[in-house]
Amino acid sequence: MFIKRILTAVVAGVLVCGAAGFAHGQGASSPKAAKAAARPAVPAAATGGAEPTLIGQFGSWGAYAATPNGKRVCFALAKPTSSKTNPPNRPRDPAYAFVSTRPSEKVINEVSVMIGYALKPGSESTIEVGGASYSMYTQGDGLWIKNAAEEERMVEAMRRAPDAVIKGVSAKGTETTDTFSLKGLAQALDKIAQDCRR
Repeated sequence: MFIKRILTAVVAGVLVCGAAGFAHGQGASSPKAAKAAARPAVPAAATGGAEPTLIGQFGSWGAYAATPNGKRVCFALAKPTSSKTNPPNRPRDPAYAFVSTRPSEKVINEVSVMIGYALKPGSESTIEVGGASYSMYTQGDGLWIKNAAEEERMVEAMRRAPDAVIKGVSAKGTETTDTFSLKGLAQALDKIAQDCRR
């Protein structure tokens, strides 16, 4: 069931937020887009009844494909290998990192994170990978790269690095640090690239 929710987020919320994120990175986000983007979970009808299929498991990364509304969507998905909160032991929903490809929109390897709690409005988060830090903008419980021009470089770093560390602040002020193993991500992305050409 959680994969269905993830697909819903990838197809609906991440699509909206990813587009808003690109606009945000260009300084042109609209309040209407931001409001829509703050709701990553939408009715199941938005996925066109498509059930995602696991097309490969590579280390901690699963590669999935689906065809909602006749449009091919592929994504790699992983859960963090460790999560910390400050103050400690604050409750939250599970976190997930995605790398999505949507050929019909000419989107390749869009990185996003469903962080598992409502983020502090207007806050920024970071992803640290391969010795570099990338600024992420936040909406609702999602994170997207602030400067879309850096995304390709970040994905290349993710292919080579052992892990990625994501830091954020909840609406209640709780600081979180999630570490994602990147073992298997390169193979998952290669599988997605192969499968999403169709």
